[in-house]
Amino acid sequence: MNFGIIGCGGIADRRTIPGMIKSNEVNLIAIQDINPEAVERVAKKYGIPKKYTSEDELLSNNDIEAVYIGTPVYLHGTQIKKAADAGKHILCEKPLCLTEKETEEIINYCYKKDVVLQVGFMMRYHGYHIKAKEMIDSGKLGKPVMGRGQLTCWYPPIPGAWRQDPAKGGGGALMDMAIHTVDILRYMFGEVTAVSSFNGTTIHNYPVEDSGIIMLRFENGAYGICDSFFNIPDEAAKGVLELYGTRGSLIAEGTISQVAGGRMVAYLSSEDKGYDAQQERTGIEAEEIKAELKDMYLAEVEDFIDAVKKKRKPMNSGEEALKNLKIILAAYESQKKGKTIHL
Repeated sequence: MNFGIIGCGGIADRRTIPGMIKSNEVNLIAIQDINPEAVERVAKKYGIPKKYTSEDELLSNNDIEAVYIGTPVYLHGTQIKKAADAGKHILCEKPLCLTEKETEEIINYCYKKDVVLQVGFMMRYHGYHIKAKEMIDSGKLGKPVMGRGQLTCWYPPIPGAWRQDPAKGGGGALMDMAIHTVDILRYMFGEVTAVSSFNGTTIHNYPVEDSGIIMLRFENGAYGICDSFFNIPDEAAKGVLELYGTRGSLIAEGTISQVAGGRMVAYLSSEDKGYDAQQERTGIEAEEIKAELKDMYLAEVEDFIDAVKKKRKPMNSGEEALKNLKIILAAYESQKKGKTIHL
């Protein structure tokens, strides 16, 4: 499939394009960015022939079948509409748009234009996350009780950084990072019915939150915690995913990440345990879980291409992005109003 890239800095250059070029199904033929130096550098780095500084010029290239959009969030809506008008299928970074209303409009617009829209929640494609989902669905965890996802980094004030401008990114640590862990816990446990949150700026002096915890209640009765901070050193945060049920737990470290690595250990019983008055915590042995690890960005784009070919909805559809956004916006509302928000 012939792809064009809209926005070649940041995540596009670091992760998405390297993942895409690993696929035999991807042919990168064009690249665009408002920064001509970035266009020249990235085009040369990956051998991309067509170079543009205007998205309109790129979208007028009839050889392009699909586009990847890796621009700041506030630009997504306009760029998606233009791509849909040009008949291009769209793989766009998360979050899809700044507001619930705009996100709904974009999803409906792509349906009307008959183009596939997929959103970049690539962590669903991590081999350990896929394995954990299989184990939960098969009943090995028992009835789900609680899940926790951690995604944290050190992100100090940077002049001009769009993620630190609420008008351009929509929020800080929650909108940029916790939205991933929300997505993973939804993938594992199902839909969310209530949201509560503490979030704010505690260390850095920019106008978006650098600290946040989101508490979730799921339809199946389980609870969830998502913690994301822009003020903890990267090396100190282990990208932990913890999943607990009536038969034990699945503990993954280093999987909430942009890299397909880490490890996962299961502490599972073959049946629901009886009462242990002594609480000796014996009888469940640690089991190292094995899984096929594949570049998540490669898996993401191949799922996207398969969805286009089969005219099906991709795993990370616009509707999934909308559900995640609603939860993040509910977390902000919870902090503002000091109460639980029911969805």
